[in-house]
Amino acid sequence: QLQLVESGGGLVQPGGSLRLSCEASGFTLDYYAIGWFRQAPGKEREGVSCVTASGFSANYADSVKGRFTISRDVAKSTVYLQMNSLKPEDTAIYYCAAAKKGYGSSWCKGLKDEYDSWGQGTQVTVSS
Repeated sequence: QLQLVESGGGLVQPGGSLRLSCEASGFTLDYYAIGWFRQAPGKEREGVSCVTASGFSANYADSVKGRFTISRDVAKSTVYLQMNSLKPEDTAIYYCAAAKKGYGSSWCKGLKDEYDSWGQGTQVTVSS
């Protein structure tokens, strides 16, 4: 049974940092693209970052480029999102999601309809 569990959210001041974790079980990261999405109150869920099944490529939304870094540890079946220089507009529930694209696939896009397994989300609040 495929499962994703996010952790690491919390309250942080503007300019601060957080590292989110997405622990996967029931499948191997080598076959799946993993994406991070976020949803603020009253807004659509949007793609933040993603990493390919190959692990060699990643993409970022323009709003987080240079501040967020996605990485993964295949041995731990965990994908991380390091978030630096956080801004109040980063406040949202953050979700990780998995899209099965085949072994070593180079696919990675922030299209939420392409992802078929989702975690429960973790709240990130950036406020002074």
